[in-house]
This record gives sequence, structure tokens and C-alpha cells, in this order.
Amino acid sequence: MQRALILIVEDDPPLAELLRWHVSQAGYDVLATADGEEALLLIEEERPDLVILDWMIENLSGIEVCRRIRRMGELSSLPVIMLTARSAEDDRLRGLETGADDYMTKPFSPAELILRVKAVLRRTRPAVSGEMLKVGSVTMDTSGYHVARDGEPVQLGPTEYRILRYLMERPGRVLSRMQLLDGVWGRDSDIEIRTVDVHIRRLRAAMNVGDKPDIIRTVRAAGYSLNA
Repeated sequence: MQRALILIVEDDPPLAELLRWHVSQAGYDVLATADGEEALLLIEEERPDLVILDWMIENLSGIEVCRRIRRMGELSSLPVIMLTARSAEDDRLRGLETGADDYMTKPFSPAELILRVKAVLRRTRPAVSGEMLKVGSVTMDTSGYHVARDGEPVQLGPTEYRILRYLMERPGRVLSRMQLLDGVWGRDSDIEIRTVDVHIRRLRAAMNVGDKPDIIRTVRAAGYSLNA
């Protein structure tokens, strides 16, 4: 099973070390920084699966970091759990309105934080939480590399499998060819963008056997989306 990568953004060294220990003990890979600007760079370069974000950090506040994450295009859906000493209801609402997926006030139980991390990952990153992916009649077992539609196995090549997984992790979202190229082949790939269309055609042919409805929608001049 793929291990989720958690980014911890906390400028209190003892608390940062405590968080790092508990998160790694829970079976996740960990990155950590005390700096808001560096956190944004790490998000772009390392693409973590979730961010544990302190409100009061160096250079940029956690609120501003969260706000910028929500403007980061394909990374805008990155899950964020915000930590803060601010317990007033209006502060909590402000954090959630900025785009935080969850909010915990200090002091807090590390065990409860881990439970919340697991809950957010189950909801937003099912592939790294070890669960089956399901969109409409299509299911994917990410640990066993099995795909089925209406209960019938679907045979896919490795690239078509990766494209389908990328789409299933973002159901309903229109993804540009460049986003698919970066997400499936990697940002530094020298693959031509038209290659995406070739593999989408192959994926459609495999998924739509027997005159089944086409679940991959083409959005002219925008890209592709997976519909239920």
C-alpha cells in the first residue's frame, strides 16, 4: 500500500518533533518545516497528501498559507488540518472558511489528531488510505491493481491504469492535458502532450466495451473528467 506523505508546518520545535514522531508512528512519511514560504515550496515540489498547519508560523501565517494552497490549481484540493491556540468560535470559522478541512485547538491529543488525519485522508485521498476507489460503477483496488466496471474485470495497460486512478481520485473535476501529463508521467517528463489523447482513447476503449456509456467526458479546450 502506498504510504501517505504528511507535511507538518509548525515553528515550536518540541511540538514539531512530537508531531513528527506520532505521525511517523502512525505509518506515514513525514516532511516538516517551520516556515510558511518554505511550506508552499515543499507542497509544489514534494506534493504531500495532507498538511498539518499551525496558524502562527514564520513569514506567512497559517491562514495565508491555506489561502494560497486553495489558489494552487491542481494542488488546490490538498487536505489541510489547522492547529491553533485560538479557540474562539470566530477564529475557528475563519480557519474553515479559508479552506481548512479540519481544525484543532491547542493543547490537543496527538492520538485524536492522528484519528482526524486518517478520517480526512479516507475522505479526500482514498488511494493512500488503503481503501477501494469507487466512482459510479467503476471500482479500483489500488493495492491489487484490479479494475472492474459493473463487477466485470477491466484489463488496462500500466499507463491507462495510472490515468484512470488519477481521474478516480478527482471525480467530476475537469483536468487539463497538462495536469494529466504532470500527474501521470511526472513534471519533468518529455512526453508530448498529444500522448495524453492517445492513452485516453485506449482507456475509453477498455472501459466502454459492450456499448457501455462513456464515463470519460471530453471538455473542449479544457481537458477530461471522469463522471459517475
